Amino acid sequence: MRRPVIAGNWKMYKTQAEARAFMAKLLPLVANSQHCEIVVAPPYTALAATAEAAKGSTITVAAQNAHWEKEGAFTGEISMPMLVEAGCQGVILGHSERRHLFHETNENIAKKVRAALDNNLRPIVCVGELLHERESNLTHAILEKQFEGAFAALTADDFSRILLAYEPVWAIGTGRTATPEIAADAHRYLRELAQKRFSTEKASALRILYGGSVKPDNIKGLMAQVEIDGALVGGASLDAQSFASIVNF
Repeated sequence: MRRPVIAGNWKMYKTQAEARAFMAKLLPLVANSQHCEIVVAPPYTALAATAEAAKGSTITVAAQNAHWEKEGAFTGEISMPMLVEAGCQGVILGHSERRHLFHETNENIAKKVRAALDNNLRPIVCVGELLHERESNLTHAILEKQFEGAFAALTADDFSRILLAYEPVWAIGTGRTATPEIAADAHRYLRELAQKRFSTEKASALRILYGGSVKPDNIKGLMAQVEIDGALVGGASLDAQSFASIVNF
C-alpha cells in the first residue's frame, strides 16, 4: 500500500514571519493526520524558519529548486548542501514554471536529481504537458521524454527514493483541473514507464502525485483514483485551513 503524500508549494509567497504564522495555524489542524506524509515547500528565505517551526511534527520541508553544483560562481543560485543546512529533507525539481518560465532542460533536471540524491534530499520531480500538446495527442510522448530525460542515468535503488508529480501545465493556476480519470491515465502511463525502465516492484512502489489546481473541493475525487498517490498543491496550500482540508481528505 503506497502511503499518500500531500505537498504544498508556496511558490514566491510568504515572508519568514508569515511562514511562522502559517505553521502555527497548520500544526494543530494536522496533528492527528497519520494517513499521509505532509510536505511544505517555502521560498528559500523562509526555509529555516519553517523547518524550525516544523520540529517535533511529522511535517517535512522541501525547497522549490536548487543548482546541481555544490558551490561556484553561479550568481543567485542555491546549492543542495545549503538546503540541507537550512533544514530541508526534499526539493521540488522540474516544476513547469521552472521549465517554461526559466527554460530548464531535461538535462539540467537530471543533474539536479543526481545532486539531490547525493545530498540525501528526496526529489519531487515534476512532469507534464502543455495544452497544445494534449490537444495534439502528444501527452504520452512528452511524459516519456521528460521521464527518460530525468531518470535514464539512475539505478533502480536511486529511483526508489524519488517522488514523481504529474502536473498538466494547462491545469496549473488556471482553475482548470484534469478530471480524476485524465490524471489517473497519465499516472498509469508513468507507472508503465517506470516498469519498463526499472522493474515491476519499483513501479508498484512509486508514488505519483497530481498537481494542477488541487483544492479542498476536488481532492476527494482525485484521491479516489487508485493511481493517484497524493497531491502537489499550489495556491490552495497558502491558507492553513484550506491546506489542512486537503491533507485531511
